[in-house]
Amino acid sequence: MTELPRLAVVGAGPAGLAGALAAAAQGVHVTLVDAADRAGGQFHRQPAAALGARRPQALHHQWRTWQRLRDGLARHVAAGTIRHLRDHHVWCVARDPARLTVHALRGPGQEEGVAVRADAVLLATGGYEYVLPFPGWTLPGVLTAGGAQAMLKGGLVLPGRTVVVAGTGPLLLPVATGLAAAGAHVAALVESADPTALARRAPALAAEPGKLAEGAGYAGRLLRHRVRVLARHTVVEARGGDRLEAVTVAALDRDGRVRPGSARRIPCDALAVGHGMLPHTDLAETLGCTLSGTDVRVDAEQRTDVPGVWAAGETTGIGGAALALAEGHIAGRSIAARLHGTVPDPRDWTSAARARARLRSFSAALDAVYAPPAGWAGEVTDDTVVCRCEDVTAGALREAADGLGASDLRSVKLLTRAGMGWCQGRMCAPAVAALTGCPLTPGRRPFARPVPLGVLAALPEPD
Repeated sequence: MTELPRLAVVGAGPAGLAGALAAAAQGVHVTLVDAADRAGGQFHRQPAAALGARRPQALHHQWRTWQRLRDGLARHVAAGTIRHLRDHHVWCVARDPARLTVHALRGPGQEEGVAVRADAVLLATGGYEYVLPFPGWTLPGVLTAGGAQAMLKGGLVLPGRTVVVAGTGPLLLPVATGLAAAGAHVAALVESADPTALARRAPALAAEPGKLAEGAGYAGRLLRHRVRVLARHTVVEARGGDRLEAVTVAALDRDGRVRPGSARRIPCDALAVGHGMLPHTDLAETLGCTLSGTDVRVDAEQRTDVPGVWAAGETTGIGGAALALAEGHIAGRSIAARLHGTVPDPRDWTSAARARARLRSFSAALDAVYAPPAGWAGEVTDDTVVCRCEDVTAGALREAADGLGASDLRSVKLLTRAGMGWCQGRMCAPAVAALTGCPLTPGRRPFARPVPLGVLAALPEPD
């Protein structure tokens, strides 16, 4: 019997699941590699089975979509067409003329290396939150909006009893309503964007009436839970001793700068703050894939410019779960056709391509509205820690640029150690770039995460 072509999918969120299911249905053997112990990604994150959640669907929308993905994965795993490697953290994808190899670390201790060889790879690595520092942001009780949502979805835990949700972007709506429905007192939803800007982009937004209805539903829930909404406001300081006790918010003028005399104090014991997302591109950068800004560049089939490598979902540009599903389906069908030696027929994914075009336009319109405040960097005091791994302050960064002449992120890193810690600048690089005036350029790292020396020593010699 002829061996089936092999595809490795990195990431089991909406894009990875859609790609894996589409390829497996077309006669490709798929290995799905994911860092979580259950499929679904952040969007479809599920409570641990031991928690015994009676109604997990109460924490989610698009539950039927998740059921379809979950059941499809279970069928293919049972049939042997998909192998699901849970709790496997990918640190590198290597390419030689004959094959691609996905290298991962297995298990809680992360001491054992695993290699998955494939004829093609689909990168569906998702995104991570865009973190902006402000005075007091390192206090216990301050966390990202996505972190608060993960605590609620995955652990059925509230970050605090009185919560302020702040920042900008559509993610704030499900976070605020989810926390309120779970029993938290959401003292305020602080949104820096101007609501009237949405009206100016009505044509692009109207193309997705389902999304608009979803937003209206969140607005209704905010009213039902009596959540105060402060539009065109931003958090300027988090205050407290051993932990968060209150946040100071202020109004923004039309240029996105804090309006003098508008500050007000809101008591709380938790602050969930988010300013959007950035694509995870570490593996793509290691392979040499071309980026467009911060996004992996792909063609109409979701192919990168590296042979044998496709990308889908947030790694090609932040756009939400529905867009990730469309891109994953297109990638899976394209991969299957090309691994079987045929030219893909775009008619096989016509509806997905139409959805992709609409959702990309919708996302571009939202990106233009939900941008971080233009003047946020000016509110960061010199003693504010920006790089938490290495305890580097905003003052040290400004001195590196203004006093020592650093003009790129690498020079700033060498002068201040910003970005040399555990996260290797993934969290602080956007803030470092904004505070120093340096361009935000991708960092070409050989590994996507720290790797034990024993795992490297055990690798076979290259051919």
